Amino acid sequence: MTLQLVQYILGAGSGVAAGFALGLIGGGGSVLAVPLMVYVVGVRDPHVAIGTTAIAVAINAAFSLFTHARAGHVKWRCGGMYASAGVLGAAVGSTIGKNFDGQRLLFLFALVMIAIGVLMLRRRGNPGEPGVECTLEKAPKVLSFGFVTGVFSGFFGIGGGFLIVPGLVGSTGMPLLNAVGTSLVAVTSFGLTTAANYAFSGLVNWLLAAVFVLGGALGGLFGAMVAKRLSKKTGQLSIAFALIVFSVAAYMLFRSVC
Repeated sequence: MTLQLVQYILGAGSGVAAGFALGLIGGGGSVLAVPLMVYVVGVRDPHVAIGTTAIAVAINAAFSLFTHARAGHVKWRCGGMYASAGVLGAAVGSTIGKNFDGQRLLFLFALVMIAIGVLMLRRRGNPGEPGVECTLEKAPKVLSFGFVTGVFSGFFGIGGGFLIVPGLVGSTGMPLLNAVGTSLVAVTSFGLTTAANYAFSGLVNWLLAAVFVLGGALGGLFGAMVAKRLSKKTGQLSIAFALIVFSVAAYMLFRSVC
C-alpha cells in the first residue's frame, strides 16, 4: 500500500496521541491507534491498520515501561506472569482475528471498550493494595486473567492495555497506578506477538510504523508525567481511563454504522 507524505505526517501525529494514552493509562495505544490509522491516516485495510499499529504500540509501550519503571510503578513478577499467559492467548486470538471481517472487528472492538470503561468507573473509589505481590496463591487467577486478556488482545489486534489494566487490578488488587505501569510489560509482549502474526501475512506497513513510533515516544513521556499527578487524587486516573475509552468507542460506533 503506497501512502502520501501527508499521511506519514498524520501518522506521526497519531503516534503522539497513542503514546500519550499509553503513558497515561497503560492502555489506549491501540484503542486510539487503530481508528486513527483507519480514519485519520487513511489506511483502507483494517487488517493492515491493526498489524502496523501492533508493532508500533509494542515499541512505544516499551518506552513508557522504562519511564514507569524508573518511577517505581512496575511490579515485575505480576507483569511477567500475566504476560507469559497472555502471549499464548494473543497468538490464538490474532490467528482468529485475521480471518474475521475487518469492519465487524472494529464494531465489536468498540462494544468491548464501552464495557471496560464502565467497569473502571465502578472501581474508581478503590485505592487498591500498594504492597500486593503475585504469590503462588494468586498465580492461577493472574495466569487465567492473562490468557483471556491475550485472546482478546490478539483478536482485536491491540496491545491490550485497556484490558490488562483492569485485569491486573481484578486479579491482584494492586493500585491503578501500579497496574498502569505493570500492564506495559504485557502490552509490549502482546503487541509483538500480534505484530509477528500479521507481519507473517504481509499486513504491516513498516515505514508508517516507524514514524508512528517516533511520535509515540514523545507522547508516552508526557503521558507518564500526567499519570503520576492524577494518581495523587482518588479516582481521577480511573475517570481519565474511562473517558478516553468511551470517547473513542463512541466515534468508532458512529463510523461503523454510518
